[in-house]
Amino acid sequence: MSINRGSLQVAPDLLDVFRDIARRNPHRPAIVHNGRALTYHQLLESVNTLADGLGPAPGTVAVPAVHATGTVVALLGVLTAGGAYCPVDPAFPTARRHAMAAAAQCRTAVSGSSGDRLRLGLRLVASPEPPEPPEIAGNPPGSPSGDPPGTDPEQPACILFTSGSTGQPKPVLTPRRALTATARALGGLFGLTPEDRVLQFASLNWDTSFEEILPTLTTGATLVIDRDAHSGSFPRFLRLLDRERITVLDLPTAFWHELVHHLVDSGDRLPSCVRLLVIGGEAAAPARLADWTRLPTGGIRLLNTYGCTETTQITHAVDLAGPLAPGRRWDGTARAPIGRALPHVVERLDERGELLIGGPSVALGYLGLPEATAARFTTLDGERYFRTGDRTARDPDGLLTHQGRLDGELKVRGIRVDPAEVEAHLTAHPDVTAAAVTGATEAGRTTLVAYVVARPHAAARAPGPEFGRALLQHLRERVPGHLVPARITLVPALPHTPSGKVDRAACHRQYAAHPDRSKSKETPCER
Repeated sequence: MSINRGSLQVAPDLLDVFRDIARRNPHRPAIVHNGRALTYHQLLESVNTLADGLGPAPGTVAVPAVHATGTVVALLGVLTAGGAYCPVDPAFPTARRHAMAAAAQCRTAVSGSSGDRLRLGLRLVASPEPPEPPEIAGNPPGSPSGDPPGTDPEQPACILFTSGSTGQPKPVLTPRRALTATARALGGLFGLTPEDRVLQFASLNWDTSFEEILPTLTTGATLVIDRDAHSGSFPRFLRLLDRERITVLDLPTAFWHELVHHLVDSGDRLPSCVRLLVIGGEAAAPARLADWTRLPTGGIRLLNTYGCTETTQITHAVDLAGPLAPGRRWDGTARAPIGRALPHVVERLDERGELLIGGPSVALGYLGLPEATAARFTTLDGERYFRTGDRTARDPDGLLTHQGRLDGELKVRGIRVDPAEVEAHLTAHPDVTAAAVTGATEAGRTTLVAYVVARPHAAARAPGPEFGRALLQHLRERVPGHLVPARITLVPALPHTPSGKVDRAACHRQYAAHPDRSKSKETPCER
C-alpha cells in the first residue's frame, strides 16, 4: 500500500479572492459572451444583486445549466448568499429535473430566459441584467446589503449528480473548502494570468465547467462563452479560437480525438494563441497521441487530467506533450498515464490497486443517501477518503496509469455512468422482465448498448424494431441523453455468473457478435 499526502495550505475562500480581484481590476473583462464583454466590476455588481435577491442562507438553489453569463452570475451569487448551487439542465426530461430538485432539496430557483426556465414550482428569483458599462465609473461595489454570510469551509457550496444504481441520480454534496482548494490548485497547474482567455466549453451540468470558470475568475483572467464552440463545425471552432484569442482550452478527450482527426485530415492548425490544451474524462487513445506529436503543436502544453465529481474536479495531471514534457515520445501503442497527485491531494493505493483520494477536495457525501455514502467514503488512519473504483499502478517515474474499473461503471461522453441506472429504468417498463446494459466501442467512442428480455406476449403486441423504439422513448422521457443506449436488442434470456448475477460482458459477447443466437425474430433498434 502506498500513500501520498498533499501539502496545500488553507487558502482564503474563493469568493474573497474573486471579490479582491474584481475591486483591484474593475475594468478588466471577466466574461465575453458572444462578443459582448462584462467587466469584473459589472460581474461583481450582478453577483451581489442576485445574492441580495436570494437572501441570506437560501439553501440549495436550482440554476438553469446553460452556456450563458447568467449561469456564472448565478454560481457566484448563490455562493455569495451562502447557498448551494445546483445546476439543472432545462433540456432534461421533466421527470428528471423534478427528481434532481427533490433529491437536492431545492427551495429556490433562479429564473433564466423564457426558454431556460426550469419550471420546478419553486420560489423564483430573477437573474439580474448586467449593468451598463458607464456605471463602472463609480466606486467598485462592496458586499451585498446586510451582514455577509459566514464562509464556513464545511458549508455546502454545490450539489452535482452522478449516476446511481437505483435508477435515481446521486446528489454529491461539495463543501466550500473543496471549491476553494481546487480553484487555487488549478490556477497554479494551468499557470493562469490575467492575460489568459479561457474558453467555457464543458456542459454546465458537470464539474468540468468549474475547472474552467473558478480558476479563471480567481486569477483575473477572462472567461469566453461563445455559441460557435458548439456549432459542430471544426473550421468554425478554430476560427472562434483565433477570433477570441483563446489561450486555454479544456476539452473532453473524445472531442480532442475528433479534433486531432480533423487537424490531420484537413491540414488546419490550432491558432498560435493557444498555449494550453487540457484533456480528461476518459483515456487518451495512443494513436491520437502519436498523431498529435506529428502535428505542429510543439509549443502547446497537452495536459492529461483525472478526477471525480466526489473529489471536485482534477486531482491528478501530467503533461503528455509540449514545452513541459521534453523528450516524451508516443509511438501509437503506449498507454497515457493519468499523472501525479496535485498538491492539495492525499493519495492512497490499497492492496487491490484501487485509488483512494483524500484531502480538502473530498465531498461531504451523497445527500440523503447514508448507505451509498458509507460504501464509497471511508476513514483510514484518521484521513477521510473517497474510493474511486479505479484500479491504478505506479510506474518508475511515480506516474499513475489507469488499469480499469473495479466495478461496472463506464465513461460515456466523459461522464461516469452506472449501467444499473439504465437497467433500473428499463425494467420499470411494464413489458420488460430483465435488462443488461454494457458499453461498446463504436467509431472510437464508448456507447451504451442494452439487451432486454420481454414479458410473455409483450413483444408480440409490438414486434420487431417497434418494441425497441418504445423502450427508447420510455428512456428519453426519464433520463438525459448520455443514459440512452445507442442500441436495444430483444433477447430470449440473459446469461448469469455462477453467483447468480447478470453477466453483462457475457451477454454482449453472446448477442452482439452473433445476434442470430437470440433465436428471436427481433432486430436491434438503433437510436
